Formats: sequence, C-alpha cells, structure tokens
Amino acid sequence: MPHVRRSEYPKTNSSFVLEYVEVIHRHHKRTPYAANTFPVETYPWYCDNEALFYYGAPLPTHGADRSPNTYWSVYTSPSNPLAPRGFNGTCQFPQITRGGLDDSWQHGKDLYGVYHDLLRLLPEKYDPNLVSFRVTNNVITSQVAGMVVPGMFGGEAQQQNLPLLVQPASIDSLEPAYTCLAAKNNSSEYGVGSSDSGWTAQLEAAADLYANLDTICGIPPTDSGFHMSFDHYFDNISARLCHAKPLPCNASDPSLCVTQVMADEVFRLGQYEYSYLYRDARARTLEYSVGSYGIWVAELAHNLRDAMHATGSASSTGNRTSNGIRYRHNIAHDESLSRILGILQVEKMVWPGMGTEVAFELYKSKVDQRYYIRVLWGGQVLKSSNPTLDALDMLRVEVLLAYFDGLVGQRAEKIPSLCSL
Repeated sequence: MPHVRRSEYPKTNSSFVLEYVEVIHRHHKRTPYAANTFPVETYPWYCDNEALFYYGAPLPTHGADRSPNTYWSVYTSPSNPLAPRGFNGTCQFPQITRGGLDDSWQHGKDLYGVYHDLLRLLPEKYDPNLVSFRVTNNVITSQVAGMVVPGMFGGEAQQQNLPLLVQPASIDSLEPAYTCLAAKNNSSEYGVGSSDSGWTAQLEAAADLYANLDTICGIPPTDSGFHMSFDHYFDNISARLCHAKPLPCNASDPSLCVTQVMADEVFRLGQYEYSYLYRDARARTLEYSVGSYGIWVAELAHNLRDAMHATGSASSTGNRTSNGIRYRHNIAHDESLSRILGILQVEKMVWPGMGTEVAFELYKSKVDQRYYIRVLWGGQVLKSSNPTLDALDMLRVEVLLAYFDGLVGQRAEKIPSLCSL
C-alpha cells in the first residue's frame, strides 16, 4: 500500500521545521488466520524461506548463558492421525510471509529515506533515546518490526537488543484489546450480526454469491463466522492473490473454482462493510471508534504535547538531540487503522490494506514559532469530512488536540465512564 516515500513525498516550505513524527501502520502481508481457512484446502502453503524466532534471554545478553537464535519449524508427524484445519505445509496461520518481511524492510527503508535522508529528523543510527517502536500482543506485528528496524537503520541494528514496547494484553490500546462495553453495544446495533438494514441489505443482495462460494469452498451455510460479514472470505481469497496463489477450487470437483469476478465481488462488498462500520453509519461510527480507540488517541495527543515541550526546552538550550523521543513507530492491524481513520472522519473510507499507514507530523514555524500538524494517509495529506479538520495540512496543532480532548479527554479521562469501566 502507498506510504511515506521520498519519490511522492509532499514537501512543506522551508519556513517549517519538522520536530516530531508518529507513524501507525498495519502489518504487512501474511497467511490467512486459521479460522478463515476452508475445511479442506486443495494445495499446501510452505514458508521454508523464512524463520520465526521465539526465545527468551537474560539481560544483559553476554557470557556463557547467552541464548541461541531458536526458531519454530512447523512439521506434521506420521504418527499423528489428525489433519490440521485448512492448509497443509510449513506455515503458521497467521504469520508474516517472506514477501511480507521483504515489504516490511522496504517500508522501513522508505521512511528512513524521508525522515533521515531528506528531513534529518531520524538519527543516522538507532538511538533508543530518540526513537521507539511499539507492537501489539499479536506476534505478527513483532515479525514486521524485526524487518522494519534494519530497513531503517541497517545492519548494525540487527546486532542490538532492541525493545519493542507492548502494553499488557488486557488493556492494549494499540490493537485495541481493552474492554469498552458501550462501543461493543453500539457496534452490535448496526454492524456485524445486527439487524440494521444498512448491514443486512448487502448480505441479502449477496445471497447468490454466498451460495456459490459455500459450494466451492465447502463452507456450511450455517457457519456464522463466514456469513455475518465477508471478512473470512475476504481474508482467505486476498491472502492467496497477494502471494500469487491460485484461487480456491472445490476439493471434490477441481473444475469448480472461484473466479476472479467472484473474488472482485467479495472485495467490493468487504470495502462496503468497512466503510459502513467506520464511516457511513453516521454518528454511531464515530462513537464506536472513539470508545474502542480513544485511549490510543489520548496517548498520541500526550506524545504531541511532550514533543512540543521537549522542542521548546531545546530552543532555550540550543540542544535538540537531548530532549526526548522524536519518532514513534506503531505496528498494528486493519481494525486499528480503521478506528483512527474513523475518528479523523476520513473523507473516503476503505478497508486498510497490508502496510496501510497514517503519519502524524509535528512542525514548528520559523515565522511565528507556533506548532502545526500535518497528517498523511497513504503518503498524502489526509482529507477529513469534518469542517474543523478539513485537509489536515499544517493545521494549528491546538485545533487537533482540542478535537481529541473533546472526544476522549486528556489522558483519556473520558474513556472509563464512556466505556463503563
């Protein structure tokens, strides 16, 4: 997906100095989730061209007790009579694939090309006092981070012990994983599983498509996971096409296959669903996103305030490099990006693809010494349908912070009552 890259980067004029950046993006391409695979997959999926490293090590990591680089190697035993659901082969479902790892490295390189080579915000070498990386409790985000970092900072970063920030699983605001009953109840009134006409109409209109897909893929019509939305079919089919794999065929009749026309229809309906969930169901979509993603928004606002304080202090001392984090990098999921886009009331909502990115850039004007914010979506200025935000291009940062504070409060003080916590 498009992201910040030097060849398309929209430059600002020289009267603005970039002081802080916070990036959030979806992980890169992966195998489908196991729940989204079909009961019988007609070909295997191999991941022998990569390794997923899982191990613990004492800190500091030196001396005789240093851990080797252990990784998982998926296999099936001839003595195990049970077949795995879905694909045979050597992959986890999900895991970031080799192609996804390569894309992650390129993503990091592209960001470095702008924020170091062009704008000199990033340090030449990784410095934990200036740069931080954050992931969710889903390991696929850590798999992506393991390639983004060397893409940005080169081979030396591969030799370092580099922390990936992660919040406790029960309250993770980035995924998000914290409980918000009000948001859940709100979504259940108009979204997946609801009787809202805006939701059910597209499912009813797709009855023939569902029947054909079910027949080909062996999915029972009573399987609610596949029939409350197009999420499962979308994930399964798009993962194949992202990796140049054939569309699925019936296990008993190989001549009966999903066509490209059917796949395109699944993708179109999936786009409709995400647009309806996060933008088109009117005020309910904003309420849902605020409740379920308000804590991360409050964290972003806090980071922007900290950055302004740090650069303000640096102005009086003349030492910018010693004053706090200047770049934060968050690796998240499609539903993470969808919520932030919903909160920003993006003008045109889409299902965020692999690697989809939103970048928040904080600038200081040399002319009036004030701070301004620019938000890039897919590497270009984000346009909001909210008239106060409009095109988020050198907007006074106080306007965006006031908007966030009005929704969630500083330090997310409104969220506990909003979510009945």
